[in-house]
Amino acid sequence: MSNTTTPPPETTPASPYGTLPPASLPASRKPLSLPRLADMHARGEKISMLTAYDATFAAMADAAGIDCLLVGDSLGMVCQGLNSTVGVSLDAMRYHTDSVSRGLRRVQGTAWLIADLPFGSYQESREQALRSATVLMQAGAHMVKLEGGGWTTETVRFLVERGIPVCAHLGLTPQTVHALGGYRVQGKGDAGALLKQQAHALQDAGATMLVLEMVPAALAAELTAELKHCATIGIGAGKGTAGQVLVLHDMLGINLGKMPKFVRNFMADAPGVLPALEAYVQAVKDGSFPDDQLHAW
Repeated sequence: MSNTTTPPPETTPASPYGTLPPASLPASRKPLSLPRLADMHARGEKISMLTAYDATFAAMADAAGIDCLLVGDSLGMVCQGLNSTVGVSLDAMRYHTDSVSRGLRRVQGTAWLIADLPFGSYQESREQALRSATVLMQAGAHMVKLEGGGWTTETVRFLVERGIPVCAHLGLTPQTVHALGGYRVQGKGDAGALLKQQAHALQDAGATMLVLEMVPAALAAELTAELKHCATIGIGAGKGTAGQVLVLHDMLGINLGKMPKFVRNFMADAPGVLPALEAYVQAVKDGSFPDDQLHAW
């Protein structure tokens, strides 16, 4: 009889605090893509979008069924403690986009990933916008978002022609909040005609998504019906848009400042973060959020 003994099996050390679990089983849904988002838009299925700034929350939001994750320059206020988004750098956006992208890859996530072009990274020229967009796409973004209408139209066209999907943003544009005179509703009265003109121009230039922030619900609904090839994503724009977006921390009720009117705290009735995220997705999909009487103008 041999005196050799079988060595004890190797044990896997406990995961360090804060790391993600191993990659999950193959995803139950196909990865979101521009054609799939266009199909959802055409069928009238609401598109759910939420901001994300790190790997763990990105993985959790994906597990909850979020369609689109936005690495928003709102990270300036949420993560960095700034008073506005104006101070956010392109390098900060690259860092957080990379973190969110890695979180999705770790769990074989399927969400469509959008990243904000920060203030000062695209205003100088179309070429500057291309260089900045390249940084974010190489960090893992599937699409970039930029704010404003008018002069941005040719920038959008320039990027789209070079294979970079673009989400536009009209209404309250936080990067120019000082020029707008504060965080106030945009597109009221005669100003609505200009906003509609800019939206159509952005669609014609190739933008396939359009965030409408703090614009009257009736105007947002009209635009949504008119824009056949550009899905509107509302935030404080009523329930008539093709989809909704909120800042993650707002919808979890952990905003450091005053909670905006258009926010619903989904943690209030949920036993945990994942159920709150799932409730948000369900409410967007079934049209119960937002409530125009509570969350719109």
